[in-house]
Amino acid sequence: MQNALSPSQNALVTDQLFRHSNIDVKVAVAACISEITRITAPDAPYDDDRMKEVFQLIVSSFENLDDKSSQSYVKRASILETVAKVRSCVVMLDLECDALIIEMFQHFFKAI
Repeated sequence: MQNALSPSQNALVTDQLFRHSNIDVKVAVAACISEITRITAPDAPYDDDRMKEVFQLIVSSFENLDDKSSQSYVKRASILETVAKVRSCVVMLDLECDALIIEMFQHFFKAI
């Protein structure tokens, strides 16, 4: 399975996509990466440094989670569901992404 995922897995973590100016593109990339994370669980699909960048992208996708009219709302909700299923917060804690976890919960509180 790793061989099948590898091309997509590598293509999704380029600076061109991570730093794209369009937020909807970033959310789509985060959705794809969250699915790769789900498929490869319990193993992380990337090394620790790259996973920190992945989590930064995922958390940033929650910024407008309260905007149900957004074209990315369904993707954001899907990312949230996958993060919960895979228990990505535990990995974030292992990687000492404390500030990122706080930011994530701030997005959640803003959405309610």
